[in-house]
Order: sequence, then C-alpha cells, then structure tokens
Amino acid sequence: MSKGGWVYIMTNRRYGVLYIGVTSNLPARIAQHREGRGSVFTRRYKLRRLVHAEPHPTIEDAIRREKAMKAWQRPWKLELIEEHNPGWDDLYAHVIEALF
Repeated sequence: MSKGGWVYIMTNRRYGVLYIGVTSNLPARIAQHREGRGSVFTRRYKLRRLVHAEPHPTIEDAIRREKAMKAWQRPWKLELIEEHNPGWDDLYAHVIEALF
C-alpha cells in the first residue's frame, strides 16, 4: 500500500524566493522549515511561509508533480500561488487544522 504525498511551495515574502518541495508528512516537514531544520536552501533564504500545498494519492505522484513544477517558468509558479492563495497568506495553520 502506497502512502500519499504532498507538493508544497515555501517563500519568505510575497513574490519572494520560492522553494518547491515534496513530502509524505506535510505538517512535520513545514515545521522543520519553520524551525530552521529544513533544507539548506530554505534556511539560507529564511523561507518560513507556506503559500501552496496540494495532496496527491501516492508519494510517486507527488514526486512527479514536484519535478514538473520545478521545471516551470517563474510566472507559472506565481500564477499557481495567486490562483489559490491571492493574499500569499501563510497556510501552515490552515493545513494543521485541516489534517487534525
């Protein structure tokens, strides 16, 4: 049985540096980023704001989506964020509430 996965986008501010990641445990992974225990890239640019998260039925599906999104042009990534989160709000609390 395969475990589901998440693709997510972190940033430091509106239109700031973007980081696209994949995980099977979204709350734990975002907590790591927020506490400075995430990737070197997210620590360097102080990426603490979760601005996009999308669930996938399997981790393999999530990995495919992550790879595709990383190949996108920046304007496409900005459009995706603004379509679902026009205020660039930090979605971390909403994700925690929705999952627990």
